[in-house]
Formats: sequence, structure tokens, C-alpha cells
Amino acid sequence: MFDNLTDRLSQTLRNISGRGRLTEENIKETLREVRMALLEADVALPVVRDFINRVKE
Repeated sequence: MFDNLTDRLSQTLRNISGRGRLTEENIKETLREVRMALLEADVALPVVRDFINRVKE
């Protein structure tokens, strides 16, 4: 479970760091991918929501 989560998050970060410029759309897409990875790893929905909201701030 943690290996899959690590792989997904690593891939997501590689994708965003490979872009020359960060846009609001890039950030939204990255947060969506992080949200999906956490949910697929059975992280509780309230925890995921709180985490994503804190990152947005």
C-alpha cells in the first residue's frame, strides 16, 4: 500500500517539476492526482480534504 502511494506521489511530483512554468491549472491537476492517490491508499476522506485544503493555503 505504501509503495504504491510513494510511487504515485513521486510520479506526480516529477510531472509537475518537469514543467517549465507552474500555472493554476497545473497546480489544480497535481492536487487532484494527490487526492486520488491518497484516497486509493485508503486515507480517510476528511484527512484528505484537510490535507488538500492546507496545501491550497
